[in-house]
Amino acid sequence: MEITIDFLEENYSQIKEESLFGRWITIQDILPIIKKLTNQFKVEEIGRSEEDRPIYKISIGSGEKRILTWSQMHGNESTGTKALFDFLNCIIIFKNSEFVKTILANCTLEFIPMLNPDGAEAYTRVNANTIDLNRDAVALKAKESKVLRNVLNKFNPHFCFNLHDQRTIFGVEGTKNPASISFLAPSEEETRKITDGRIATMNIIVAMNNLLQQVIPNHIGRYTDEFYPTATGDNFQKLGHNTILIEAGHFPEDYDREEVRKFNFYALLKGILHISEEKSFKEYQEYFAIPNNIKNFYDVIHRSENNQKDIAFQYEEKVESGKFALFLKKENEGNLSEYLAHKEFNKRE
Repeated sequence: MEITIDFLEENYSQIKEESLFGRWITIQDILPIIKKLTNQFKVEEIGRSEEDRPIYKISIGSGEKRILTWSQMHGNESTGTKALFDFLNCIIIFKNSEFVKTILANCTLEFIPMLNPDGAEAYTRVNANTIDLNRDAVALKAKESKVLRNVLNKFNPHFCFNLHDQRTIFGVEGTKNPASISFLAPSEEETRKITDGRIATMNIIVAMNNLLQQVIPNHIGRYTDEFYPTATGDNFQKLGHNTILIEAGHFPEDYDREEVRKFNFYALLKGILHISEEKSFKEYQEYFAIPNNIKNFYDVIHRSENNQKDIAFQYEEKVESGKFALFLKKENEGNLSEYLAHKEFNKRE
């Protein structure tokens, strides 16, 4: 069954989990939602963080294709968490639709909606012991990393969705657009060989990209597939759990990432529906037609005459006195004519 952009745009307002908004999403924000899900989903506490906050898993479906999705392994990357709860709302609201029936009949789904609740609370990338969970797939020093690996080993998923946020510095190569959503089929080793597992991952990304191009054309990038020996996606891919990385980025005037959250949800729904229906996962060449992510943006540039004294600023994200705020910080100056900005001042026509 085909999910159309028209259907998604028409129905998103009722799908969106309105209790979640903005960038700072903590375990306290999602606990009331998780409790409401117990009637429709299987909900389990599967472990505790370094600071003893709960980590939950939400499950549904009875199909042979096993799909594991997790978000906020970096505590300050919450867009995927919002999109994940939008997805769960969609399953509930459209439970009698053919696309939901197809997903649940063909797939078994497990979701970890906040792997790093300590980092989420402090609004940091790392956990309470300053460990980057996305670089802890081999050492498994963090409690949170062990929780994820235990789920992986027990569930043995065919596919994984690893949900992240990327900085506002990324643009789409060949355009003047920010990279609002970026995808990656992780490499399994240093040569970046195109293995059967990567082909299957690329096949799913092609399907997601084709959908998103209808609503945000030329705002979608392809993340670098450099191999990281300790990274989660690279190691899960190598272990045979085909892992799709979704990076939520910037969309014009969307520093709360509410528009991008919607696109993230669209991608996740399309990816899971595609897995539920696809038989071969062999077509992948269009993956390489997705433009590269490039670092060519600042948040603000003050342009000078002849660009000789341009000044660039980036927003620094902070939680202070229990509130999230953005603070402009000077990043660069000089001739910045090769860079774009989400806001420019004194720009000559």
